[in-house]
Amino acid sequence: MLNKARGHLYLIPVPIDQDSNACILLEKYRKIVETLDHFIVENEKTARFYLSTLDLKKPINQLHFNVLDKASSPDEITTYLHPLLEGSHIGLLSESGCPAVADPGSKMIALAHKNSIKVIPLIGPSSIVLALMASGLNGQQFKFHGYLPSEKDKRIKKIIGIENESKKSHETQIFIETPFRNQRLFNDLLDNLHEKTNLCVAINITSEDEYILTRDIKGWRQEKLLDLKNKPCVFLIQT
Repeated sequence: MLNKARGHLYLIPVPIDQDSNACILLEKYRKIVETLDHFIVENEKTARFYLSTLDLKKPINQLHFNVLDKASSPDEITTYLHPLLEGSHIGLLSESGCPAVADPGSKMIALAHKNSIKVIPLIGPSSIVLALMASGLNGQQFKFHGYLPSEKDKRIKKIIGIENESKKSHETQIFIETPFRNQRLFNDLLDNLHEKTNLCVAINITSEDEYILTRDIKGWRQEKLLDLKNKPCVFLIQT
């Protein structure tokens, strides 16, 4: 059972487009964030910038921040529980989009559940879900693979495996890549997928230059080559 004497862990979405100053939170959620003094964040600079756009009543320098990223140790994350165990609420922020989706924040959430702490997700944008919505691919059955291997041989093997998985299950297969490797991944998709396989490329989701297009591989090979270098992308395929 949840412990009512303990604080709540609020999962606070942030804009996908980091150049945006727009508030993406419903007013009732913004008021919740306004009451918080403690935050667990993937990137403190990004978190401070976003919170400053919410017109909070308290100065940003009075807030307490703990960083949870890929380098955070289990012992370090455990110490972040202390305010929750003492009855204070905490906000968890990703660097972009929704916390814990392709994000190390899931480690904190798992720990909260183990300690009977209530976890409350707030509504906000997820590039993965938005890309699926706009792709025209199967939204009833889908699988997210996270990042594909950085080594070319392993990446190509994974691409072929994902395509075969889609062929067997008719599921949409979703994956992402580090922005500076997106172009290489895109080229490998065109070189190794069957020409009838559908590929959706979703670039800079929610920004002014957002670009989302689905074509079969044969169609992509006839398109003007996309420049994907250093642009955040979500890739989706379905046979």
